[in-house]
Amino acid sequence: MLSNGRHYLAIPGPSVMPDRVLNAMHRAAPNIYAGEMPAMMPGVVADLKAVARTAGKCAIYISNGHGAWEAALANVLSRGDRVLVLATGRFAHGWAEVAQRMGADCEILDHGKRAPANMDRLAQALAEDTEHRIKAVMAVHVDTSTSVRNDVPGMRAALDAANHPALLMVDCIASLACDDFRMDEWGVDVMVSACQKGLMTPPGLGFVFYNERAEAVHETADLATHYWDWKVRGAAEQLWQYFDGTAPTHHIYGLRAALDMIAEEGLDNVHARHATLARAVWAAFEAWGSEGPMELNIADPALRSHAVTSLRIGGDHGDRLRDWTMANAGVTLGIGLGMVAPDDRGSGGFFRLGHMGHVNAHMVLGALGAIDAGLKALDIPHGKGALEAASAVCAGR
Repeated sequence: MLSNGRHYLAIPGPSVMPDRVLNAMHRAAPNIYAGEMPAMMPGVVADLKAVARTAGKCAIYISNGHGAWEAALANVLSRGDRVLVLATGRFAHGWAEVAQRMGADCEILDHGKRAPANMDRLAQALAEDTEHRIKAVMAVHVDTSTSVRNDVPGMRAALDAANHPALLMVDCIASLACDDFRMDEWGVDVMVSACQKGLMTPPGLGFVFYNERAEAVHETADLATHYWDWKVRGAAEQLWQYFDGTAPTHHIYGLRAALDMIAEEGLDNVHARHATLARAVWAAFEAWGSEGPMELNIADPALRSHAVTSLRIGGDHGDRLRDWTMANAGVTLGIGLGMVAPDDRGSGGFFRLGHMGHVNAHMVLGALGAIDAGLKALDIPHGKGALEAASAVCAGR
């Protein structure tokens, strides 16, 4: 079988885990009261903030991204507060659902599954809120389901133009350390992320970054329970304070190694690598789509994520192609999450290719080669020259 050998998990998270990260985690339990583990935490937090490009604070939770969603909301909202959600895919709706279950009043501006958040619609909603009932504007920088990348600086510009005091809260779970993000420069008040995508660490850590404006709102918010409260975590001086209890020791070792890898490559270079590999992916899919049902979900390259690409291929071709590449080529593609109703876990005529974190040219070109073989094996109509187009991008042509 051609699938025997090292498998490639080409889904949009959990991403490929570097051997260096896994090896850093492969050790006996450390002393959590003195020595290496407590000593490394200030540096871990400082380097996380450098990736987020913020001088604000960072609270770390033993959770996935959904836990980070709840932590962020709990610290700045009170029951009954209104929030405005700019929905451009499944994950913005998911964050809104969490807010609703916590007692928030959610106003959702739904932009569908193929378009970014519209700044004119945001400006209108803010202008109509003359009483400033909206306490926060929530958006996802890169929605992993649709692969759209939203204009975060534009959101801040709209808030400033309206002289509106709402916090700007952004989910960067899929984009941090993949797509360029500048928390302070872009005027983001609260940002959430997690460790299992661009940060290349096994799932289990959620992060909430926040500035002084968010800290001030926290003083009157009433949803923060003991565990989610960021006050001690954000100003921690002892190891247990970062986590409100026993530290996730081996995740910290893995994260330390991942942050070292990012620093050694250079964050700007990390972003440039993701951008080039994304263009290679798009070039291949555009070639395949020139004669067949393949279609990039986001038409405008300027609006596409550099971390994940969502595809439309019609009928049941998405399921068939995923099954074939996994069984015959050792490559697992992502399902079309949130693209098919009513079953959000269905795929049908959709699939996704993750190209985030620990990926390079040979990995991406290999995944594209597996897809090319699958299209041929399944007799799915497609254009020619996809692999040539992708390799030309990687060659700088």
